[in-house]
Amino acid sequence: MRYIGFILSVFLILSSCSTSKKQFQKGNYDVAIEKAVKSLKKNPQNKDEILILEKSYNLANEQDLEQIKFLRMESKPENWDLILGHYLALKNRQAKVRPVLPLKVDNRTINFDYVDYDAQIIEAKQKAAEYFFAHAQKLMKNGDKNSYRKAYEEFLKVKRYWGDFENIDQLISLSRYYGMSRALIVVQNNTQLKLSPEFTNDLLAIDPTKLNTDWVEYYTRNLDDSVEYDYQIAVNLNHIMVSPDLQREKDTMIRKKVENGWQYVLDQNGNVMKDSLGNDIKMKKYKTLTCTLIKTIQQKDVQIDGNVEIYSLQPLKLLKKDPIGANSHFEYFSARAVGDIEALSPEDKALLSQKKAPFPTDGEMILRCTQSLKEAIRQILLRDRRYIY
Repeated sequence: MRYIGFILSVFLILSSCSTSKKQFQKGNYDVAIEKAVKSLKKNPQNKDEILILEKSYNLANEQDLEQIKFLRMESKPENWDLILGHYLALKNRQAKVRPVLPLKVDNRTINFDYVDYDAQIIEAKQKAAEYFFAHAQKLMKNGDKNSYRKAYEEFLKVKRYWGDFENIDQLISLSRYYGMSRALIVVQNNTQLKLSPEFTNDLLAIDPTKLNTDWVEYYTRNLDDSVEYDYQIAVNLNHIMVSPDLQREKDTMIRKKVENGWQYVLDQNGNVMKDSLGNDIKMKKYKTLTCTLIKTIQQKDVQIDGNVEIYSLQPLKLLKKDPIGANSHFEYFSARAVGDIEALSPEDKALLSQKKAPFPTDGEMILRCTQSLKEAIRQILLRDRRYIY
């Protein structure tokens, strides 16, 4: 068991070493550093890992410092964000290796010099914030949605790099407000029927927050006349067909055979037959009950057809059109009986206790379609969200 444990330990060490070495060979120096540091925390004397760490650290730092030098020489204000990234990489890399320093290998000590990058990081943050602030303000002047959205992202960077920039919170709110697209959902009744406010309100009882995205807000009512909408989603109700009240009757003759006492079994001579014990043989008598079940069936139907149109308002343009429809069916059963009701099944008897129901009004039938129609609208809005951005 000890031998197996030893073999496993050697295997794990070798596999760890090969992993960091493989990352080094690919040029993924920071990944190689991370794996080497992890291994050295367990075994500080691992020579292969020490050498990989040393080479990776020096090469990674060399790359960052060369990039910083080049970007500074370009003297472009937009470079400061990249410069900041390189300085942060240098600082983080330095902090990552410190827990395993110093390291000893081949009679020499490896202890990377500590460099304080804070001044350079502060400078880069300030310069980057100044650039993003000026560039975001320039973007705001373009007056289009994409520019406002880019400005918003850049104002957020200003806030993150240098939080006390002048009016930064106000500019973040302003750029987000103007970068937001707003879509108003309306119901348009193109039928000859007058629909109740209850129906319209219920139809638009869609939770807009489940449709909203980072840059699109949906509204089901115009709460503020000062709000400018970029899109309108028209739920057009074009045809509503309500059938007349339909009532029909169906007669069914039902027969049932039931026991009706008993009688003696007679032989050919008319004498009562006996069993093997000498007892009289008796047999059950039956009779047939009849009853006519008169079932009343009440039915009424409604069908609503229309479409959902998505318009861009600036400029006015139809982007997408989808058909929608919903239907509802009312059906009610009642019954009366003529004859012996004992011939009826329990289900048929239950019908006898049900009296004719009042037919729902046309308005009530239309309301019955609300839920299925609302779900159809919701599915269309989810499917067609790509048209609204």
